[in-house]
Amino acid sequence: MDKLPVIDVSPLTGDDERAKQRVIRDVGDACHEIGFMVIRGHGMPPKTISRLRQLVTQFFNRPLEKKLALSITPDNYRGYIPLGFFTPNSDGDTPDRYEGYKLHWETDRLDPIRNDCDLYGPNKWPDRPAGFRDAVLDYWRHCDRVAGYLLDALACVLGVDAETFRRAFDKPLTNMTLLHYPPQATNDNEFGIHPHKDTDALTILAPDPIGGLYVRRTGSERWIPADAADDSLIVNIGDMLEIWSGGYFVSTPHKVVNSTGRERYSFPYFAVPRFDVRVAPLMDVQPGFDRVELPVGEVSRAIWQSNWPDAAAIDARIDPATP
Repeated sequence: MDKLPVIDVSPLTGDDERAKQRVIRDVGDACHEIGFMVIRGHGMPPKTISRLRQLVTQFFNRPLEKKLALSITPDNYRGYIPLGFFTPNSDGDTPDRYEGYKLHWETDRLDPIRNDCDLYGPNKWPDRPAGFRDAVLDYWRHCDRVAGYLLDALACVLGVDAETFRRAFDKPLTNMTLLHYPPQATNDNEFGIHPHKDTDALTILAPDPIGGLYVRRTGSERWIPADAADDSLIVNIGDMLEIWSGGYFVSTPHKVVNSTGRERYSFPYFAVPRFDVRVAPLMDVQPGFDRVELPVGEVSRAIWQSNWPDAAAIDARIDPATP
């Protein structure tokens, strides 16, 4: 396989049952074989993506002091991440070459769930560029919708009740990272984002026109470009869905290398269940698969804490998600 499978998912929200079952089979095959797919017919308006890309670009072009005033802190994992701030939680210590802005599922300051888990809270919203918050939340709503019908399809593949997944995402720890990758030299020891697997359930990404995302199929040493048309979305499986499926779906290594000489902007959405969900296999596990449970709140907190430059690496059994 030298490219990602491309699937028109529009039948998942239509009335043609035969077409829907065909797409469910195709989605299941992609998640089983490589853990990545390119979807078309997803229903996200092109203007939603282009508007957010424009405002993300404008935000990162603001003066550094304006961005630093919104900096992320260890006690509030929301806000601006300076260029080269985080050291990869992996072998080596070369900082990833990106600057970012971290956002989480918006939680009111008075929401009782904050008494149960300190990972919840309101986001920091910059006052410039104008319309930034509305553009992010518009994109987020569409990602929620796409994630919802994809999870329904994957539940069908696994033979489990779709409500099992839907209940797990009530008041979720879903989050987004807005990213800017400056051009970098081709260097085996430097990455926009280092090779990693996502810890979440499902990641949704509007492809950047200049590329730079690479995927390595499990068991292979070859990296293939995650090429995708502008009107598509890239979707990949994270560790949580891999565990739910007993290893039938695969969480696949990927990385970003921006050697194009151009600025790259990206805004991945990470679907993460509620803090008190303990992700465990919902079906018989695949031969050799030994990851039997993942506590969402504990793992999310470990990733949060371990991303800081002076933090010790987290347990090797947990594959860190993109910060």
